[in-house]
Amino acid sequence: METLPLNKAFTLLEPGPVVLVTTNDGEKNNIMTITWTMVMGFSAEFALTTGPWNYSYTALTETKECVLSIPTVDMLDTAVGIGMCSGEDTDKFEKFGLTAVEGSHVQAPLIEECLANIECRVVDTVDRHGIIVLEGVAAYYDSKRKEKRTLHAVGDGNFVVDGEILDRKEMMLEKLPPGV
Repeated sequence: METLPLNKAFTLLEPGPVVLVTTNDGEKNNIMTITWTMVMGFSAEFALTTGPWNYSYTALTETKECVLSIPTVDMLDTAVGIGMCSGEDTDKFEKFGLTAVEGSHVQAPLIEECLANIECRVVDTVDRHGIIVLEGVAAYYDSKRKEKRTLHAVGDGNFVVDGEILDRKEMMLEKLPPGV
């Protein structure tokens, strides 16, 4: 094995997927691109990493709600572009030709062009690490969308795309305890 610089170790574990996080500060919608996300357990709890350097951070922490929108591989340049400009001076929905769809539970909009959207509420923050813990309150999936492959950031501007699905459900179900 070759030595990998320690500051690149995160690229070995970075699972993605790239997520577009929408917020609404009471006056306007915004979108930020986040590549550091985490599923917490088997429920609809998630975490993401961000901080005050992101314009959406204030709306996210003050309103305590957002939508996680999942783009697909055909939206790579859009996702990167969203992350390269600020909502402070840019209407990202307009600039990137995205459609804001009113949610049922939060003021932040869903993104129609995305494969999936999850309306969320902020339930905790871990300031030391810039972690925002979210609880999903509603989820939507566009099964009619032709492109379903998601993007995963692996650091340094590189992305990988989901590939073939390998089904091992039966094998895993054999190992579960009764009632699970």
